Amino acid sequence: MGAIIDYFKGLNYDFWLIVGFFGQFVFFLRFVIQWYFSEKAKKSVIPIYFWYLSIFGALIILVYALVRKDPVFFAGQLLAILIYGRNLYLTKKEKLPPVID
Repeated sequence: MGAIIDYFKGLNYDFWLIVGFFGQFVFFLRFVIQWYFSEKAKKSVIPIYFWYLSIFGALIILVYALVRKDPVFFAGQLLAILIYGRNLYLTKKEKLPPVID
């Protein structure tokens, strides 16, 4: 555990690192939202907010990857955004009512 703490202490917390962490946080929030709505519905559901947070978080991480010149993160997030966008399109196309207001 000490090695992990030392690793994070040694990082240079510049603007872009904070942007990257923020992108990961937004991306993480999608699971919190999905869990919340599933608990309310008493079944597993994927609310439309899940896809919006997925796209928003992935866009932030994509920008971070561009700035850091990281082709692995860039390619992964670019493909993911396409998939999330497609899922959002399919969800809206179905014109499903909101899971829970």
